[in-house]
Amino acid sequence: MKQKLLFLLAFMGFVAGVVAAYVYGVQQPPQPPVFNPASNPYPHGVYAEGIVESDQTSGANVNLYPDVTGPVTKIFVHEGDAVKAGTVLLTIDESVQRATAEQLEAQAQAAATLLDELKAQPRRETLDVAKAQVGAAAASLKMAQDQYDKQEHAYLVEPKAISKDALDNATNGLKVAQANLDVVTRQYQLTRAGAWAYDIRNQERQADALAKAAAASMALLSKYTIRAPVDGVVLSINAALGSYASPQGVYDTYAQGQAPVLVMGTANARLAVRCYVDEILIHRLPDPKALKAHMFVRGTNIELPLEFERVQPYVSPKIELSDQRTERVDVRVLPVIFRIAQVHGVRLYPGQMVDVYIASE
Repeated sequence: MKQKLLFLLAFMGFVAGVVAAYVYGVQQPPQPPVFNPASNPYPHGVYAEGIVESDQTSGANVNLYPDVTGPVTKIFVHEGDAVKAGTVLLTIDESVQRATAEQLEAQAQAAATLLDELKAQPRRETLDVAKAQVGAAAASLKMAQDQYDKQEHAYLVEPKAISKDALDNATNGLKVAQANLDVVTRQYQLTRAGAWAYDIRNQERQADALAKAAAASMALLSKYTIRAPVDGVVLSINAALGSYASPQGVYDTYAQGQAPVLVMGTANARLAVRCYVDEILIHRLPDPKALKAHMFVRGTNIELPLEFERVQPYVSPKIELSDQRTERVDVRVLPVIFRIAQVHGVRLYPGQMVDVYIASE
């Protein structure tokens, strides 16, 4: 009985092995690829990596950096918004600069008011006071003259009637009265002449300097508000409320480096592709006017023709896209920009990587 059981188990194992060998030996048809890999559509073509970007007449995207530093207080737009030139995009804390600007503005107004005061001299009330002082001094002189005449006449009639000291005091009083009249007369003439031309000129310069300082402070205050420099679309906002912005940008948590506060693209719905041609392949490119290219969207079967736009005639080091600030490779590339001829039904975004083949000689 035991031997029959062993024989049965061995036979079942044999059958299972045969079935498994048959099943696994059957060749399965290959699965179709998810997408067709990019292939060179030209007999002789140059491959280049491309980056989709908004269509620009020159340069690349518009990177916005503030001219001042401070925490972000408000963001007025969202990514993807179409904006007009001059639209307020973002504000930075301006409390200290606003107080400084208001202080300089007040000082400029005070200097201008003082200048107006100098130009308005003589003041009528001040001139009346000076004139009255001249009249009072003249009356004092008349009284001193009368007193002296009386003393002198009495002394001439009878020298013993008036002492020499009394006559001398009358003489001195007359001289003092004459001197006082001369002083107040000159003071009246000075008041009537108004402010000195040099004082006015000096105050004009001070008022002008303070006005320019106030204007410069107000101009700096406007820098705390970032506005759209051109018509376009907000592609990226790297700042958040409360984040610290500076002329170097804002700190990017993921790239661990500085990034622009905002990135804008043109309002034009057309897109462009920036291709980087390896320096060893540049000589294979035909005349720029005859350049033809084809683009393949990675991970899809989408391929689109490209229209040549321009060449940036400067061969520069290729930058690794994993970290543009630190990683560089020992390769230099020539940027060539194409326009995407047609994008109907195709969804593309600036910054997307694509494969490009350029027809070569």
